[in-house]
Amino acid sequence: MSMKVVVISFFALTSFFTYAEGNPVLQEIEQELDSLLDVLRTAETNAEKSSANAEFKQLMTQALNEPGALSYDFTLLETVGVIDSPDKQVRIVNWNVEQEDFSHTYHCFVLYNDNKKDEVRVTELVDMSFGMPSQPTEIIDHENWYGALYYKIIPVKRGSKTIYTLLGWDHNSSLSQIKLIDAMYFTSSAVKFGSPIFKMGKKTKKRVFFEHSKKTSMFLNYEAHRERIMMDHLSPESPALKNFRSYYVPDMSYDAFEYEGKKWVLKEDVIGINDNMISSQKQEVTVMNNQGQLEKRIVKTNWQNPEDATAPAGGSEHVAVTPETEGSENPEIQKTDRQKELDARVDKKDKRNPNDLSILGDKKKKKRRWFKRKN
Repeated sequence: MSMKVVVISFFALTSFFTYAEGNPVLQEIEQELDSLLDVLRTAETNAEKSSANAEFKQLMTQALNEPGALSYDFTLLETVGVIDSPDKQVRIVNWNVEQEDFSHTYHCFVLYNDNKKDEVRVTELVDMSFGMPSQPTEIIDHENWYGALYYKIIPVKRGSKTIYTLLGWDHNSSLSQIKLIDAMYFTSSAVKFGSPIFKMGKKTKKRVFFEHSKKTSMFLNYEAHRERIMMDHLSPESPALKNFRSYYVPDMSYDAFEYEGKKWVLKEDVIGINDNMISSQKQEVTVMNNQGQLEKRIVKTNWQNPEDATAPAGGSEHVAVTPETEGSENPEIQKTDRQKELDARVDKKDKRNPNDLSILGDKKKKKRRWFKRKN
């Protein structure tokens, strides 16, 4: 055996034992879970899926109750979402199962590090979506869950209590899907969902749903460095469809929730910034040269704030079109102060009436009269 082969084998064995020493019990269970997950994802009938999922869930319960499950990396389970809170106190493990009619069932466990009891609590959420409103407005608990896939946890302080803001997705129906923002907190014996911390104008809600067309996707994510939840603003494809959420799509404007005091406050029509464009002053693009061939070039990408009055665009301000203003008989309600100011400048600069000949010179008057006689 050559020295090269011996060295490779040595490092392979070293990596294996290092990995095994991390948490051998969870490693073994994870491998079994991975096999069961393959069976679940390849099942064809609802009966097969239900049986495979029950077996998978039973083993997952065992895994999550093992010491170290709060921090163990379940890297083999590619179609299972494992989401951790930044404070490392909460972990959500969730997955969905598509049914024969293309509806979805949701399955979720919440792990919470209870420092008072010095233990990790494992709670299963029970999907009761078929027996409750699709967009519940009240506080619910883990035994009456609406069902969703969570992908982000944002801890915020409200007095002495920590509330975990959740971002999630729901398949909903064949025509529309839902993005949602919820608030999760823990009592001595339950996991609660919903808290009056979402302020939208004069209204305060316990959770927020964004139903929109299946034909498109909605951006909803947290910008940690700006401490805000950014999202697409949704509008109907036409004013006549404003009562049908399955026809709502992003309208190229953005809104945001910013945490102020004890509540997430909605800020409408905010500027969405691509941080990659700001941090990188140059970018590689593909263009067509004079010979009709594609080539790569480096171009400058200096970002300019469209609200900056000194910007080349003149500090123009965008106003999102909403169902309330689109098609309005009074277009002035759709204009910002900046737009009204620009309109006033135009009106002041040129208020000529094309039919008023008094402002024209003699030559132009003659031409205008001749034009009228000819026609």
